[in-house]
Amino acid sequence: MTQSFTNEPSSYWLDGPQIPEFAPLNESIRTDIVIVGGGIVGITAAYLLRNSGRLVTVLEGGRLLHGTTGYTTAKLTAQHGLIYDELISTFSEQQAGDYYEANRKAMDWVKQLVDELGIDCGLETRPAYLYSESTKGEEQLEKEYEAYQKLGIPGATLTTETDLPFPIRKALRLDDQLQFHPVYLLATLVKEATDAGVKFYENSRAKTVHMPSQVELVDGHKVDAQQVLVTSHFPFNDFEGLYFSRMRPERSYAMTLRGNVQEDLGMYINVESPTRSIRSVLDASGERLLQIGGEGHVSGRHEESTRNNYAKLRDFAAEHFGTTEVTHHWSAQDLAPLDHLPYIGQMVTGMPNVFVATGFSKWGMSNGIAAAHILHDLALDRSNPYEELFSPTRSKLKPKDVGSFIKDNAGVAKELIKGKLTGAEASLDELGLDEGKIVRVDGQKLAAYKDEQGAVTFVKPACTHMGCDVAFNQAERSWDCPCHGSRFSYRGDVLEGPATEPLEQVQPKQS
Repeated sequence: MTQSFTNEPSSYWLDGPQIPEFAPLNESIRTDIVIVGGGIVGITAAYLLRNSGRLVTVLEGGRLLHGTTGYTTAKLTAQHGLIYDELISTFSEQQAGDYYEANRKAMDWVKQLVDELGIDCGLETRPAYLYSESTKGEEQLEKEYEAYQKLGIPGATLTTETDLPFPIRKALRLDDQLQFHPVYLLATLVKEATDAGVKFYENSRAKTVHMPSQVELVDGHKVDAQQVLVTSHFPFNDFEGLYFSRMRPERSYAMTLRGNVQEDLGMYINVESPTRSIRSVLDASGERLLQIGGEGHVSGRHEESTRNNYAKLRDFAAEHFGTTEVTHHWSAQDLAPLDHLPYIGQMVTGMPNVFVATGFSKWGMSNGIAAAHILHDLALDRSNPYEELFSPTRSKLKPKDVGSFIKDNAGVAKELIKGKLTGAEASLDELGLDEGKIVRVDGQKLAAYKDEQGAVTFVKPACTHMGCDVAFNQAERSWDCPCHGSRFSYRGDVLEGPATEPLEQVQPKQS
């Protein structure tokens, strides 16, 4: 196969929709509720709060919907991998059932909203499948099916029949799930919220929260509010509650391809590694595209060029679906909590006016909608039936979760120490076109990127969050932190938190 991935990644979901644009915040202001983050949680919460009688302000560090929400697989489902057996054993049947119910209600709300507002967002009902290709995977599916039965989850069946063009051992099917185009839906909600008086500001990156509920931006402007909703994917104020030590940042890859795609193809994800996520997409011209996702890894920790991850997905599509014509390819970052439940609610004890929603473990569509409803209620001082389940201050961990916590944070410490003790990876002379490496120039260890014309951009390699040395992500042309997942452009601009400050550009004397 000759197709390469040297061009910039582009998300299918961001190619077409007209997303409203807003100016940056250029002064200090007062508001009733400030929402920090313009993705699915923040926009949905703003929409829900639009007629609350409160002045609502939304701050987005970049462009609305250009974070993880714009780089999703857009499955709106309550089937979140092998989750329910795990939740029953970690928590209880009641809490596992509450998790299903919260996500099912989120799906029902979207269906009703699309119908009421007539939103053309490609909403389609599809069965969702977990499938196995190994004996171990088959056993895992059987246990998960037993959990479904305990919880009374309707529409679930174990089967060996699917519409996949390759054999599987067994699949767990869940009927009446949804797939959609999230950006068309959320762009409509932005307009509805704006028309109702909600204020949006883009390119307005928050830096910290001062007690009791003041948000300070990187540029020094301040927003005084009664309540703060932190919906910025990774909490920008993550030292409150030590969120950087409680979640693992994971990067995964996706693409859409042209080919002979079955009209009613279901939504699939396997239980083995590497992950393969499969669904179809109906584009604006009426053509049915294939979407393949997977090849995940801990952010910043990759042993080979991340471009190879796209090649592996394309090869999978070619082998099983007979198509190699890629229309779009993109990657996303997700946050996995230790106990598999998102953190939604009061961010930390002692800050009653600051709320957070994070840690959706790659299932941010339904979890994000559910989170927005919870935050809406909490911001209006109302109770919510799911607030205790998702409370960020919960402390129940199984021994293996504690082990995972120790392992993950030991890995962070290793990366931090490695960055300080190891030498440069290469000399500047070894840096090829369109490559990035840690190099040593004039006695300085620097992160260097050479573009296709031979111009080199240098930045200091220490992540501005906690000082770990960054690693170059070839597929995205970004510098990624292997400790907590902060990402920077090759120029040093912040692409993804928890870092809020850019990498410093430098120009060595001898370059």
